[in-house]
Amino acid sequence: MPRKIGTCLWFDHQAEEAAQFYTSVFDDAKILNISRFGEGGPGPAGAAIAVDFELEGRGFTALNGARGSSFTDAVSFVVECEDQAAVDRYWTALTDGGTESQCGWLKDRFGVAWQIVPAVLPQLIAGPDPNGSQRAMEAMLGMRKLDIAELQRAYAG
Repeated sequence: MPRKIGTCLWFDHQAEEAAQFYTSVFDDAKILNISRFGEGGPGPAGAAIAVDFELEGRGFTALNGARGSSFTDAVSFVVECEDQAAVDRYWTALTDGGTESQCGWLKDRFGVAWQIVPAVLPQLIAGPDPNGSQRAMEAMLGMRKLDIAELQRAYAG
């Protein structure tokens, strides 16, 4: 069944490289199709025009065609992680060549914004204990990569 809604990421010329990178980071990931320029096209013959790929069941298209466009923090991808090992793994992979930000946010080497978030985070920053939630929020605001144990200690007081 065709997907009704997908995500298209515009690149200057790195669509294929980006799709290969992203599919190497996620376990449930694959490149579905690569469309290439022919002779006389607007790009070099054989270069990718568009790359359709999937990450964790979500469809994406990487498109070469946005000369001068850039990604912003206004759109980011959230990766929910079950444990600290997953947080560490995704953080390390996606910051390779990218930049760290605060509160679990980062930009990868292509400038795409990601949030690497422990699944337990909502229970800590919006939990039943308002004082614990405030402490967890303050702890999170001081972190780059989120540390589950530290967030839990802050919540517990």
